[in-house]
Amino acid sequence: FSHDQLQMIADFVSERGGGLLMLGGHRSFAEGGWAGTTVGDALPVTLDASFTGDTSFFATVSVTPTAAGIAHPALRLVADAKASAERWKTMPSPSTTNHIRGLKPGATALLVANGDRIRDQVVLAHHRFGRGIALAFAVQDSWVWQMDAEQTPEDQTHETFWRQTLRWLVSDVPDRIGVTLTPDRAAPGEAVRITAQLNDERFTKVNDARMTATVTSPAGEVSTVALPWSVEADGEYIATFQAPLAGLYEVSVSADRVGKPTIESRPAFAEVAPSTSEYFESGMRPSLLRRIAAETGGRYYTASLLGNMAEDIAYTGRGLVAQEEKDLWDMPVILLAILLLLAAEWGYRRYRGLA
Repeated sequence: FSHDQLQMIADFVSERGGGLLMLGGHRSFAEGGWAGTTVGDALPVTLDASFTGDTSFFATVSVTPTAAGIAHPALRLVADAKASAERWKTMPSPSTTNHIRGLKPGATALLVANGDRIRDQVVLAHHRFGRGIALAFAVQDSWVWQMDAEQTPEDQTHETFWRQTLRWLVSDVPDRIGVTLTPDRAAPGEAVRITAQLNDERFTKVNDARMTATVTSPAGEVSTVALPWSVEADGEYIATFQAPLAGLYEVSVSADRVGKPTIESRPAFAEVAPSTSEYFESGMRPSLLRRIAAETGGRYYTASLLGNMAEDIAYTGRGLVAQEEKDLWDMPVILLAILLLLAAEWGYRRYRGLA
């Protein structure tokens, strides 16, 4: 492949949202010279360029699902997870010719291999790369799971593995219209934002379509919302709608272009319910606590300073109220004022002849 072709493969995954699967063999991974290429960058495993062209490595291995692999839909050979894990233990031993040093950050190992020359080497891993998924399968002869002499012709394990793996690899490939609702969980009466991404047949972003969103409320009422081009980004159309009722709102978007057939998106859903945001992100926020302490005359404590809290409370004067009771004759000024008022009132009554 030329440099441009390699870049196109990587772009197909990261921008188009496609799936990339690299199979094992002497022409794959580091041995095949993929280290340092854009395709190598897309893979979930690290490649060592020092193994380029190496054809000396070969190992017959037994493969075992990891904890993530046992729960993964692609590796579920039978319906029950426990029975599927047991089935993997009886699978024929394939071989590998590739050195896989480790996983990239964020990647997940699904199968590991053990043999005479390797121990717990990753042979099946995946990760998100941009909008798509990249999968590395460092086994060169998975066909032995079907062709081994101990396998019966009726055994569907090999077909099941590949059918489920390929279906999962392309399950999240974006459609020509992608719809995102923000937030996906809103409070009653809150506005929900609809963001639609539109691509043409070649998956080039277009700005000349008439976009319409059909919103179905929990009560079954249907309304339409026009989505104008946002101007800020190619192919992006944005609008909002109000969600007064609690329940699930369904939103689908259609696009009309001159001389082109109408296309529709998959339904997107937004749940409307009382907010539960107070139950999330409950971790300590030191900057906020310091500001509250500074503005209210309090103190900010960390775990290492908690031992001082009892002593600080005993000696601080902030927030304490003391009450003291005194007899009236212990305050001569107030007593004299009361006597003067009584004398003035008696004198006024004598002057008016009321006493």
